[in-house]
Amino acid sequence: MTAWTSGRVSAAIALFVLAGFLEITGCYLFWVSFRGTPRKHWALSVAGAVSLAAYGAVFLAMPMSDFGRIMAVYGGFFICLSYAFGAAVDGFVMDAGDWIGASVALVGVLSAMFWPRHHSPS
Repeated sequence: MTAWTSGRVSAAIALFVLAGFLEITGCYLFWVSFRGTPRKHWALSVAGAVSLAAYGAVFLAMPMSDFGRIMAVYGGFFICLSYAFGAAVDGFVMDAGDWIGASVALVGVLSAMFWPRHHSPS
């Protein structure tokens, strides 16, 4: 197992944030083009599809090799980024339960990500 260095930590966090931004933006573009009032132009759906495809590609650059762990850790980042995006773009206002839930999710996934693991030789 490769040790966590400041560079690997920074790269992983940056990639999680980028993936979240791309996924949430892509979903939001679909949302506003189909459910927005008034409905928006179809080109937003195309941009959403491009953003979602780019989101999928970001995981290939992760400095981790366990797909299941990468996706699980990403889930906590996704929760926090969804709240931030909603607040910044859509006027969503977080309440105490949102703040607590997002904090618990982030602490939980960072624990999973950085927990020391000792793998026995195969």
